[in-house]
Amino acid sequence: MSNASPPLIKPITLGSGPRAVTLETPVILAPLSGVTDLPFRALAKSLGAGLVVSEMIASWAMVRENRNTMRMAEVVAGGGPSSVQLAGCEPDAMAEAARIAVANGADLIDINFGCPVKKVALGQAAGSALMRDEVMAGKILAATVRAVDVPVTLKMRMGWDHNSLNAPTLARIAQDTGIAMVTVHGRTRQQFYEGVADWDFIAHVKAAVQIPLIVNGDITSGPKAAEALRRSGADGVMIGRGAYGRPWFLKQVADYLRTGELPAPPTLAGQKEILLRHYAAIRAHFGEKGGVRLARKHVSWYSHGLRGSAAFRAQMNRLDSGAAVEALIDSFYDPLIESGFIRQDEMALAA
Repeated sequence: MSNASPPLIKPITLGSGPRAVTLETPVILAPLSGVTDLPFRALAKSLGAGLVVSEMIASWAMVRENRNTMRMAEVVAGGGPSSVQLAGCEPDAMAEAARIAVANGADLIDINFGCPVKKVALGQAAGSALMRDEVMAGKILAATVRAVDVPVTLKMRMGWDHNSLNAPTLARIAQDTGIAMVTVHGRTRQQFYEGVADWDFIAHVKAAVQIPLIVNGDITSGPKAAEALRRSGADGVMIGRGAYGRPWFLKQVADYLRTGELPAPPTLAGQKEILLRHYAAIRAHFGEKGGVRLARKHVSWYSHGLRGSAAFRAQMNRLDSGAAVEALIDSFYDPLIESGFIRQDEMALAA
């Protein structure tokens, strides 16, 4: 990709009328259970994510206004649109959950037909299981679209397995029911997260519909994002695991897709500042005890690739005090910052 190349992404407008949503930057943070909580989404949005999507919310729990569920569905105020993702197998419950989410500030509703987890797909007949029941899938999509005046989107996989790659068919059903945009993860349910995402197959889904399509799966660098767009013909990218420990990554990808230049990541001092901001937000949102525990995985991801990180993580995971963890972060990062340490992956990107 050169500076003379046209941008690979452009704004996408979803829906029409006063509640239409324009994604100025279609580089989207994927919904990730246990990861994309409100602190993570707020941070990613502040650092340049074009759209952030909540953790998957069970429709029945939303309807019952379960306290923890309502906290999971909180939207990020200001700075562009936020989406709430819903999962369920009953059209009426999905419709009511969507109404509640919109009343609480959601700019978009996303429907999950992609979750591969056994508890959801088999135990609840939701998530990716709905790719095996196109009639019920259509009823859920139609009921949700009718229930709200904001755009409704869909996230799914290629199919249940390689013998039933029906994402193009479901995309057409979605379009016919009024779904405004479709995201496809380039794996089947049976693959879970193994193997390689098939961006070429997603081109068949793109050819089946006129609504915008987003490609998802294995997007871990700017060049991979560009390749995914070229091979799929998609209108934007969704990034999940690639953003672990680097919430600034979505802005890097967006800049690369617009300019062809690989932007530098924040300096290590800048990364430490973002980590501490994230850590404080987690503790404020979940409370000291719960926050310290929940933050451990994030701190581990931030430190990945840094010299001595294994010992740092082992020590951090034994601490129960937020102040003690912050002191440990200082003692770990500051010598690296002073020495000018650069991660190997960052050196590769700069080459």
